[in-house]
Amino acid sequence: MTKTKQAAVFSPSETALKNKALRTFARRLSKMRRKPTRHHGLLPVLPLTFSPFARSVARAATAYLVRHLMLDVKRQSTGDEIKNKLEKIDRLSESSDDEDFNGVIQADFAFFDPKPDDFHGVKTLLQSYLDNKQWDLSGFIDLITGQPTVGTVVKLEDDEDNGVFSVLTALNLGRYKDHKCITEIKEFLLNICHEKDKIGNLRSLLGDKAQDVGLLVSQRVVNLPPELLPHLYDALFDEVSWATEDEPTEELRDSFRFKFYVLVTKIYKQKNHHRKRSSSADKNEEVIYIKPEDEIFHKLSMWSFLFPLQTQQVATHELKNYQLTGIVMAIEAKNVSLFRQQLHTLINES
Repeated sequence: MTKTKQAAVFSPSETALKNKALRTFARRLSKMRRKPTRHHGLLPVLPLTFSPFARSVARAATAYLVRHLMLDVKRQSTGDEIKNKLEKIDRLSESSDDEDFNGVIQADFAFFDPKPDDFHGVKTLLQSYLDNKQWDLSGFIDLITGQPTVGTVVKLEDDEDNGVFSVLTALNLGRYKDHKCITEIKEFLLNICHEKDKIGNLRSLLGDKAQDVGLLVSQRVVNLPPELLPHLYDALFDEVSWATEDEPTEELRDSFRFKFYVLVTKIYKQKNHHRKRSSSADKNEEVIYIKPEDEIFHKLSMWSFLFPLQTQQVATHELKNYQLTGIVMAIEAKNVSLFRQQLHTLINES
């Protein structure tokens, strides 16, 4: 009787192993459930923004950026795996100068863990991550594709190649501090920060607090369906949380206990916005966020700073008063839940 009773009870170690297995299974199942496998009729050349004016301007920018991305892909043999797909998007974008354009492509998107086979697709998306700087981008992609437990790439379902339409991940700046690409990213950020009240905070996050900092890397084709965004970010932050329990060593588990996130992204900044504006100009917005979630991050950030870009400016009438500008933000990890709520609200109400 006693033996039967004891046999029915798990020891602490067995319980821990069972819980880990269940969490790992739940993580994979959750990711599969988030996978929008029958997501048809999306890829409109009409980006989600926070106001009618911003939407109008961003629409013009979108048409240009799709064609610009196509040229980049065509110039690089490493981007062949998504060339044909982007050509479809490009054909639609050619007619987007018409304000009434609402063309779509039938597409089934799926979420996947990053893997080495995604190298070229991810590299194509991140070509201008550090503006026009020459740096160890290949090493950076290796870190992203070598971290399958935290991070997501979006591809077409049942696709034979490795075309990547989006990548989202978080890399610990302390864990990877000895890698050349991370050293170069830190140097780049310190060199572009010219605000005296921010440089000290930046140095701290990149230096003594680096072990607590996640570099939030987010890039995608400009007209990826916005409906995917809440699922993407939910997947990322859930995986960060699970990794603090599921990684095989204490060191790895600790590397995902982020207290801060650093985000490097781009916005459109109105030129000469400090000057007195006419009544017509008052309708224009000072900042246009290319990615809608960046406005939420910006509002929740501890601090941020802008930096000029050498990347080619979008030449459209709608953007004649705007300058493509880089922005760096620092966000406390405790605000992630609020970010997720606001992102869901934004997408649901749009």
